[in-house]
Amino acid sequence: MKETTSSPPREWKGFNRWAYGAFLMLVAYFALSGQYSDAIINLGIALVFDPFDTTVTWAKRPLWQRAWMLVHLAILLVGFCFLIF
Repeated sequence: MKETTSSPPREWKGFNRWAYGAFLMLVAYFALSGQYSDAIINLGIALVFDPFDTTVTWAKRPLWQRAWMLVHLAILLVGFCFLIF
């Protein structure tokens, strides 16, 4: 059986980028207002919205895009450890 994948509708192509940016703005707001737990939570939610082309597989992405996402994840994990300890 042939497996097919569908891309999101044309009007949804830029949604991830806008949502990612909106959550990063929320992170900045909460961090500047001293609400660090809310900032870390929103940083994790922002990671869900991949701001790059979602039709490209991880292995075929440019190095800077993979590095961006890994640095984002590292900051999230450091922030999460900061909250716990």
